[in-house]
Amino acid sequence: MAETKHHTGGCHCGAVRYEIDADISTPIACNCSICAKAGYWLAFAPVGQFKLISGESNLADYQFNKKSIHHVFCKTCGVHSFARGTAPDGSDTVAVNVRCLDGVDIASIAPKPFDGRAL
Repeated sequence: MAETKHHTGGCHCGAVRYEIDADISTPIACNCSICAKAGYWLAFAPVGQFKLISGESNLADYQFNKKSIHHVFCKTCGVHSFARGTAPDGSDTVAVNVRCLDGVDIASIAPKPFDGRAL
């Protein structure tokens, strides 16, 4: 059963910091062109469960393909620690890169493959 927990995270240089309440037990490992190259493991939560603590002015936005996801990244270190978009049900959502969360042992997590190339 899904277990929502409070997490903190951010980019490599520390300019971008956030908090999120999310279930990270089974992130997706998408094979689309950007996720595969960056090695993202993504966990999702409604936008109301995400709070950007610092770094809004330090974020740049990258969009591609259908331009439905805002792949934001730190202008200083280049790390993509989260993205903003719309869930299949139309609600605003945030996807965090589980690898960018503080204190998470990624060796204990098994990501679920997701065929983003087929979309």
